[in-house]
Amino acid sequence: REWTMKTSIVFLLCISVFPGFSQGRVVREDETGFAECNVFFPGQVPPEGFTEPFHVKICQQYNKEPRFATLYSTKDKIPLYSAFKFTKPAQSEEENWLVEPQIDDPENDLHEMVHEADIGGTVANLGANQALTSDYVSSGYERGLLNPSLLHEEDFQVATYTLTNAVPLSPALSKSWCRDIGKVVEQALIPHCSKTDHLYLLAGAIPSNVRVKGKVSVPESLWLAACCDAPEGWSLGLVKKINDESSLADLTVRELEKQLLPGIHLFKGNCGEDKQSQEKREAVLQAVSQIRSGEQVETSDNQVTKDSSWVRRVAGIIATPFIKLLELLIYIFVELVKFVFYFLWLVVKRVVGTVLDGVYSLWDGMVSYLKAVSMVLISIPYDVGRVIINIFLGFLQIVRDVMSLTYRILSIPVGFILHLAAFPYHSICAIPSVLKDMATGIGGTFSLVIDATAAVLHGFYYLAGHIIKRFVPKGSSDD
Repeated sequence: REWTMKTSIVFLLCISVFPGFSQGRVVREDETGFAECNVFFPGQVPPEGFTEPFHVKICQQYNKEPRFATLYSTKDKIPLYSAFKFTKPAQSEEENWLVEPQIDDPENDLHEMVHEADIGGTVANLGANQALTSDYVSSGYERGLLNPSLLHEEDFQVATYTLTNAVPLSPALSKSWCRDIGKVVEQALIPHCSKTDHLYLLAGAIPSNVRVKGKVSVPESLWLAACCDAPEGWSLGLVKKINDESSLADLTVRELEKQLLPGIHLFKGNCGEDKQSQEKREAVLQAVSQIRSGEQVETSDNQVTKDSSWVRRVAGIIATPFIKLLELLIYIFVELVKFVFYFLWLVVKRVVGTVLDGVYSLWDGMVSYLKAVSMVLISIPYDVGRVIINIFLGFLQIVRDVMSLTYRILSIPVGFILHLAAFPYHSICAIPSVLKDMATGIGGTFSLVIDATAAVLHGFYYLAGHIIKRFVPKGSSDD
């Protein structure tokens, strides 16, 4: 299993799509609790206090059977808790990650959880309210199962590999969480609950402000709440800090509720915490303490002696270097395989890129050539028409010039003849005017002579009168 988890990235590229589907029904607001999945809560009463509008209830199903219940936060894009029961674990597990279409698109006809690659373009706003595989790629985090698959049989395991049951965890913390919870459930909880089907488990996460790629919240801590409501009932809480993969603190359910949102009640009546068997609780806490310290838990079905434990420890000490060496070799092999795949991918990418660039250049050249040829073919009729019009206009200009020249040549003799023909008319018509002018001139001359003679005589008269006035005495002036 450890080798499988280390090589999951490589094998996910090679494995075929699992034929089955895990049906995860989003519970409507008018339904009580988690509908069919209420069976995973004591008294069929889900936890109280989770009342935010972005809290979505999902009844995770597979092959039309309820497998576990999940309260999902569309704001943080991680599950707040998953409620389940222990079933007989399968020997092997296979990762086939699924998404819930109705979280992003409530009007979609898909009522089953499907592979993300199978619904491309058919779900509106895919990834708006839930995490996708792309949110984890190259982020340094892996999809950690809140409800570990190793606690379930095969059908249940398929249902757990949904992104609505995953939180961002470091590879080491994801492995530590699954390992510790598996040991606690199998070695500490199951042996001390007289009725296995009365053991109810809640695995949850407390969101933080740290987000992967600004979308998916990295948990502040992980927690597990267990309730055995058999006649000798008991309850227990466990918390694992995100920054310490080896931590595993035990506390009461009430103490755990105080670390969650105000007003949270995980189990109905706190699973009878006030009346629970202290012996059972102490036995469970002792088993948890042994698991935390790395010791093998002793059960009634599997009693071991101290001598065999000592031998096992010595064998473990001797075998540890070889195991670590084997793990190192496997890790190197996996990294080499990853490097080869990555190198081949780069080569293919470069070759395909070069081919595509060549094809694009060839296509661009062909388009440019066809465009130029088309423009030339289109311009031929236009140029021919323009030449014909210019020839016709030139011909009309020549005709106009010839007609203008002919008119000017013909206008010279015609004008002369017209003037010559009009000369006698103008000459005869001018005689009366000439005679009139001659008469006027002769009359003017005769009048001028008379006026000159009268002026001379008037001058002589004036002169004579003046002389007489000078020399004749004044007394006889009247005479």
